[in-house]
Amino acid sequence: MDNQAGLDRFSLFREYYDELLSYLTLRLQSRDQAKDITQETFLRALAQDSPVAIRQPRAFLYKIAVNLTVDLFRKKQRQAEESLDAEELRDVLVAPARQCEDAESREETRLLYDAVLELPPRCREVFLLHLFKDLSHAEIAAHFGISKSMVEKHILKATVYCRNKLKDR
Repeated sequence: MDNQAGLDRFSLFREYYDELLSYLTLRLQSRDQAKDITQETFLRALAQDSPVAIRQPRAFLYKIAVNLTVDLFRKKQRQAEESLDAEELRDVLVAPARQCEDAESREETRLLYDAVLELPPRCREVFLLHLFKDLSHAEIAAHFGISKSMVEKHILKATVYCRNKLKDR
């Protein structure tokens, strides 16, 4: 890339930084993550080897930012799926039941464990993050890139399902 192309791309930073940061802050619900994505967006724009001028610089930057945001959401989703696996769930739910001397309590815990495992994966993850990691609906929504309303629906669905499983025994 020649010096002029580099200067042109650096001017993109000055012109669009605040706008892109505001957009990403709203989308990610985290100013820190938005700053990271915004910085990475401009680094990638500057690193382009093509000497050709960018015809639509705003669209170019937004496309990079959206792609980076999607990558971030996918990474978070993989981390969440790995962090709350079935074995951890068993440890959280079943271990306290072993300490209970009441056979009925142990049975309820086993039924709850089975019910949670039967939930759809995303519903289960949201429910467990809310229940055991004590995350707020907003934090869970940001973590998965979904709305707070969807988080509430997942939690409600999981709660109703688990209650019905315990009631049906």
